[in-house]
Amino acid sequence: MHRLFALSAFMLLLETVTALAEPQPFRVSGLPWGGSLTIREAPDADAAPVETIPVGRRLLGFGCTNETPSGNTWCRVKFGFAVGWARRRYLSPD
Repeated sequence: MHRLFALSAFMLLLETVTALAEPQPFRVSGLPWGGSLTIREAPDADAAPVETIPVGRRLLGFGCTNETPSGNTWCRVKFGFAVGWARRRYLSPD
């Protein structure tokens, strides 16, 4: 129960911090041509998928964090109507 509360508090903090960030344009890159990037509900590779974005497509980023369970850097992103989290290593500034 305590772990669930801590995880919920962590997610609320991440959402608050990223909500204040100015949008930054990115393009999906660093994947094989014809591949796609999966954005997820939470900054974790095991989180449920929200949307897939083809390589080369543009999306908006709203802040990044490496304070995640895996220690990897994830960014809050928006693609069309889909909002989720993507690994920073697959995003190039546009």
